[in-house]
Amino acid sequence: MTPPLTVRETAVRRSADVLTMLSSTPDGLTTAEADARRARVGPNVLRERRARPWRVLGRQVRSPILILLFVTAVVSTFLGEAANAVIIGIILAASIGLGFVSEYRAERTADALHDRIRHTVIARRDGAPTEIDVTDLVPGDVVALSTGTVVPADMRLLEAHNLACDESIVTGESVPTTKATQPADHDAGIADLTSCVLMGTVVQSGSGTAVVVATGARTEFGRIAAGLATAQTQTGFQRGLGRFSMLLLEVALTLTTVIFVANVLLHRPILDALLFSLAIAVGITPQLLPAVVSTSLAAGTRALAKRRVLVKRLVCIEDLGDMDILVTDKTGTLTEGRISFTRALPADPATDPDELQLLGLLATEADYATTPHTIVGLNPLDAALWDAARPASARPETYRRVDLLAFDHERRRTTVLADTPAGERIVVTKGSPEEVMGACSHIPAGAQAILDGEYADGARVVAVATKSAPQLQNLTIGDEDGLSLMGFLVFLDRPKPDARASLDELARLGITVKIATGDNAVVAQKVLADLGFVSGGTLTGSEIDALGDDALRRAASTATIFARVSPEQKARIIRLLRRSGRGVGFLGDGVNDALALHQADIGISVETATDVAKDAADVLLLDKDLGVLADGVIEGRRIFANTIKYVLMGTSSNFGNMFSASVASVVLPFLPMLPGQILLNNLLYDSGQLAIPSDRVDPEQLRAPSHWDIGFIRRFMLLFGPISSLFDFATFALMMFVFHAAEDEFQAGWFIESVATQTLIIFAIRTHRIPFVRSRPSAGLTITSLAVVAIGVWLPYSPVSGLLGFQPLPALFFLALVGMMVAYLVCVEAAKGWFFARPAQQPAPQPPIVARMRRYQRRVHRRSARFAAPSPAQTR
Repeated sequence: MTPPLTVRETAVRRSADVLTMLSSTPDGLTTAEADARRARVGPNVLRERRARPWRVLGRQVRSPILILLFVTAVVSTFLGEAANAVIIGIILAASIGLGFVSEYRAERTADALHDRIRHTVIARRDGAPTEIDVTDLVPGDVVALSTGTVVPADMRLLEAHNLACDESIVTGESVPTTKATQPADHDAGIADLTSCVLMGTVVQSGSGTAVVVATGARTEFGRIAAGLATAQTQTGFQRGLGRFSMLLLEVALTLTTVIFVANVLLHRPILDALLFSLAIAVGITPQLLPAVVSTSLAAGTRALAKRRVLVKRLVCIEDLGDMDILVTDKTGTLTEGRISFTRALPADPATDPDELQLLGLLATEADYATTPHTIVGLNPLDAALWDAARPASARPETYRRVDLLAFDHERRRTTVLADTPAGERIVVTKGSPEEVMGACSHIPAGAQAILDGEYADGARVVAVATKSAPQLQNLTIGDEDGLSLMGFLVFLDRPKPDARASLDELARLGITVKIATGDNAVVAQKVLADLGFVSGGTLTGSEIDALGDDALRRAASTATIFARVSPEQKARIIRLLRRSGRGVGFLGDGVNDALALHQADIGISVETATDVAKDAADVLLLDKDLGVLADGVIEGRRIFANTIKYVLMGTSSNFGNMFSASVASVVLPFLPMLPGQILLNNLLYDSGQLAIPSDRVDPEQLRAPSHWDIGFIRRFMLLFGPISSLFDFATFALMMFVFHAAEDEFQAGWFIESVATQTLIIFAIRTHRIPFVRSRPSAGLTITSLAVVAIGVWLPYSPVSGLLGFQPLPALFFLALVGMMVAYLVCVEAAKGWFFARPAQQPAPQPPIVARMRRYQRRVHRRSARFAAPSPAQTR
């Protein structure tokens, strides 16, 4: 008995054999049959990608600091220090709980955004071409392939027209692979892989039709992805957090080592010295920084989603705020994107405009007989041509297409070989006027003047040419010559009414906008002129090729328009702009934009973009609107500004307090604060700062991108930390020489002063302005901060004060505390004015080597992400 065919063997049978084995037909499956098969084989996905509570909890408890705390709590229990053990246990539970809730909510937000990203494909269902989600594909579906398609499953070709695929993601081969259907006389056994297309590969040129033979994890890509690590490369924002953590580690190790050695030399109990040193290490660390970052990013992405901006990775939102150059296409951003066909202009007055319009309809990838069903798969210009009213004599269904050379971004034209109703065989070419006219041997006089006039009016124009080819059977690129120019098809795409306001908003944010378009330079200049936008100059594709890298970098920095540019030229422009250390974003939605999207610091695309563009992008706009993008930039900068508030508050206050504790532990005959009290102090004011993500941000902090600057953070810590310590020492003197406090009273007094200074200082640090007068904090931050101070004041009088080691304080202490707080805030304001007025604090431009490293790491991230999942829709 013959064993059943495997999926891979089925994939390489001849076309007819494959359809038979899959119980399919050239017209595909019925909806009912597709649903039944999906119930059996499951959706076309590689893996479920969901937030898992236990995984998030596992990441929380793996923190080295928390593990040390846990060990310390266990040791304290065995040594009879039950109070310390209980306090540390409560702090552990609270810290883990707050971090878990924040991170889990952030991951749920990421899942929700991920689910909104869709990839679709044209498949034949119920005998008609239908747009379906790639996750709904099943074996037996017949799918249309075109340039730019990310192949959604393993498939066997039924038809191929000059088809070539980039298979580097699977094979590592950088040269595109030419694809073809199996010859009819081929052995019915195993065929070569040129007749197969694999999931995750990209159609670089040509078109075809294929039948799905394997989906999901059963594909070749699925088998590869199953064996790969899915960890994603860190972004610049995450690397900044890493450098900041290293700074804290250095400070913590220094302080704890010195404190432990000093206490041992003073013959303090070893356990007390160890617990106190460990508490200092924890106290200097902003324990809830990951929670604050996660909360900020999740809140920001939810806010952007309401504005119809989807961020594929939460941390990419900060990179969006980092952008200060935006290179974008013209269609749909500066123009309405609703292209309409206006008229046909013959190059020769003797040519009938109706005939010219008919030739334009023939030179498309639409099926002449079933055009109303295939409009969804056409490019905007062809779709507009088919949607336009046409005379009764323009009947493309009476023609028979013999062969097709699909559009690509090198040739910039589409060519068909067709038979007329009279039996004459002709070649029709339609595309960029410059390219089509360059292939013509006959151009009527006055044609160039007609074209120049349309360009001057801002119209989009394609040229149509033809020739007779009675003996031709198959088209090759060499057949696109010796043509006769018939005329031009004119399209209109009006400027957006709100485009100027969007450009002004981006300018206020310090973002320079540049246009990269495949259109004519005159057309692009006319659009900008209509918007009242002053151009800094224009570079064409030919001029770009003539310039070396250094010359092009200088020219690109001042030019506003890059016209008639190829995909490679767009990518080169982005690369050279980034070499100057600028944060460069690129907005594009076509196949020809994928290279530039990969090169940019932040790749931006739209929901209606081609699959390859959406996969290459970091951010997706549900509306192609520069105004929406400006909202995204503001949100990214707001998140970074609020994160830095917490960092500056945590480092300066923590360093000051822990430095004070270190000195006091050596000078005083007892510990200035018990280890559990230090940890409780740290948890209290950290918890109060969880409201920072909702805080207001001053307008001047949004006008330009900010970057992680560890030197700046260190200088801030070394200035404002000692100021905090000065008032700590004043509190020590007050408690020792005025109130003659006992150990537990002393500890209660410093605990209250420490909580108050560390919590309220955020109101000064959060703004460069005068707090409350010229910069109001959010209501949430005000309420939580005051609540934390109130809890700190209440604890020495609470029922658990004995367990915590506190004693109530006299009323005069609080009067003195108010005076010290006022003096402290005045000193901080004076120091802040001096610190931020220094020119040295201005962020330095990013060195070119850093820009190159960021580009390389982003490229690695995108490649690894594609191996982990070929499209977001397929990893739900």
